[in-house]
Amino acid sequence: MFASNPYAALSAFIPPYVMQVYVVVMMILVVVGTLYDVLHKKSATYFLNNWRDERNKGTQSVGAGKLSSLAIQTVVVDILASGEFCNVRRRIAHLLTMYGFLVYVTTTAIMVFWYPTPSTPAPAILSQLWFIGAMMVCLGGYWFWFFIRADVAAEGRSPFRIMYADLFILSLLASATLGLIWACLQITGNSWANVFFGLHVVATTVLFGSVPWSKFAHMFFKPAAAFEKRVSAESGSRNNLPAPADKPEILGRARQRMRQY
Repeated sequence: MFASNPYAALSAFIPPYVMQVYVVVMMILVVVGTLYDVLHKKSATYFLNNWRDERNKGTQSVGAGKLSSLAIQTVVVDILASGEFCNVRRRIAHLLTMYGFLVYVTTTAIMVFWYPTPSTPAPAILSQLWFIGAMMVCLGGYWFWFFIRADVAAEGRSPFRIMYADLFILSLLASATLGLIWACLQITGNSWANVFFGLHVVATTVLFGSVPWSKFAHMFFKPAAAFEKRVSAESGSRNNLPAPADKPEILGRARQRMRQY
């Protein structure tokens, strides 16, 4: 069942080029939405100004060799392992969602462009990876939304409060969930398959079309911010911060005391 390419069967009533054009449009929406986010929120300007200020406050220079080492640490620790999350549950949920999303999107593009019809059958492992990626998204995303995000109640906020930033995780969960339902119904020949495919397309369009309002573009800024943080710490500019800012455990205890009042 999980070895079948769900997009190949669409060619019976949707020309393959339609889905290919749709994927290209979604890519364009991500690029345009990210650029809009950068220009509207002035994210790049803020980042460059902050980088310059931190560099000017530095007490020692950072050589090219050290910069390369810091870049590797950023990729391995902050990006691949999500080292910025101290909470183990939060980190695992984030990694499941992140890698699931990458697998889910990548395999979708490959199947749509390279294996669009039953006459060009996709390797079984490709379809299996698509299902695994979507399920990883659901596992990590629902775990975060219902069991980890609920901790906002400790801060006096309702766990049912939804903001624009939540568009990314909610539309991603909807896209993956509806995609899995559609694929399973289609494989079994259920007549509801087309309905869920339409819902899957709507959710996916919201996912990639809501970049300016969601946290989608955030994933492009985080690596640069993590690298800047490491460079600033190495140059000594962060040694000028107040003591509590250098000691997260002090901030944690202070927040716990504040919540008691």
